[in-house]
Amino acid sequence: MPAIVIVGAQWGDEGKGKATDLLGSRVDYVVKPNGGNNAGHTVVVGGEKFELKLLPAGILSPNATPVIGNGVVVNLEALFEEIDGLEARGADTSKLRISANAHLVAPYHQTMDKVTERFLGKRAIGTTGRGIGPTYMDKVGRLGIRVQDIFDESILRQKIEGALRQKNELLVKLYNRRDITVDEIADYFLAFVDRLRPMVVDSTILLNDALDREEVVLMEGGQATYLDVDHGTYPFVTSSNPTAGGASVGSGIGPTRITRSVGIIKAYTTRVGAGPFPTELFDSWGEFLQKTGGEFGVNTGRPRRCGWYDAVMARYAARINGFTDFFLTKLDVLTGIDQIPVCVAYDVDGVRHDQMPMTQTEFHHATPIYENFPGWTEDITAARTLEDLPENARNYILALERISGAPFSAIGVGPGRDQVIQVRDLIS
Repeated sequence: MPAIVIVGAQWGDEGKGKATDLLGSRVDYVVKPNGGNNAGHTVVVGGEKFELKLLPAGILSPNATPVIGNGVVVNLEALFEEIDGLEARGADTSKLRISANAHLVAPYHQTMDKVTERFLGKRAIGTTGRGIGPTYMDKVGRLGIRVQDIFDESILRQKIEGALRQKNELLVKLYNRRDITVDEIADYFLAFVDRLRPMVVDSTILLNDALDREEVVLMEGGQATYLDVDHGTYPFVTSSNPTAGGASVGSGIGPTRITRSVGIIKAYTTRVGAGPFPTELFDSWGEFLQKTGGEFGVNTGRPRRCGWYDAVMARYAARINGFTDFFLTKLDVLTGIDQIPVCVAYDVDGVRHDQMPMTQTEFHHATPIYENFPGWTEDITAARTLEDLPENARNYILALERISGAPFSAIGVGPGRDQVIQVRDLIS
């Protein structure tokens, strides 16, 4: 049975949670392989909106076991706040499993995130301030604390001491902050031990055994392709690899076991935070997309920057992730626009680029080359087949499919769980 990866094809907020939730009733395990509580999903179930930050979207699917993979950085305080919030609304979170190898966000990571971002001034990245980047830095620098470490107080204290030796030098001498003690960090983590212990597993055994039993494992990548630390719009990226290859590393599932790579892509484009954005709109259409699409961050409430669909970005994402197909979301947001522009190429200093420019400088200077497509005014939220759509909406989908690098398997026509047109089975 398949191991399926769901990946954002833009800068995030494409609707990955909707796609994961749609599949959740048909899969056995839903895995979050990367990121932390800086990357949220919004899922609408039975008219209720759930905003998930650290938990996999599959937590709302009664038939699936949700797993936080080894590639995730876990803020335990945020984790249990989210669990408590869901349980207060009647959700069952008892199946949640967490990799023993996932790294933990410490309070000093959040402090370092905030002070260093302010220190960067005009070069600030636009982080959420939740300590995600500093936690990944410690992971790569071999100063990290993993989930398994809090079950051995001696090891935990050794690791905290090693991490704080460096952090306190920076906090006190460079940032004029107080030093942090080993005791306060150890006490912080140890307070979670009893509640966390039943959830912790060797997730690589759990997931690979599931595949051996011919069960379906779905990996939902946090963030998106253009926030990938290797393949995104560096340095305006996250600190992990939220691409299909990163899903393999962050779950412990070998790449040869992945049978499907699905790109989630909006019918327009958004991003949060700083960085280049060729199709960004600064006019009334940008305001229209933001308001109609409800484009505000799940975690931060920050307004998202909005722009037209970028087929150059889509083709690059399809190549990097080896997409077998795309799930197009939020088509309904475009209803009422007379002519819909689509970026088909870039102009960089008078030279046409049909593919992503090689350098950051070129991408910063890229201006979109648009092709316009006739829009529609009919309400499409009740459509469940392509034939239910107005002709211009069908033509828009077909045009995007031709120039995006992979076929479309599903189209979202509204925020509800059932407001989807399925062109191709997402599991077969």
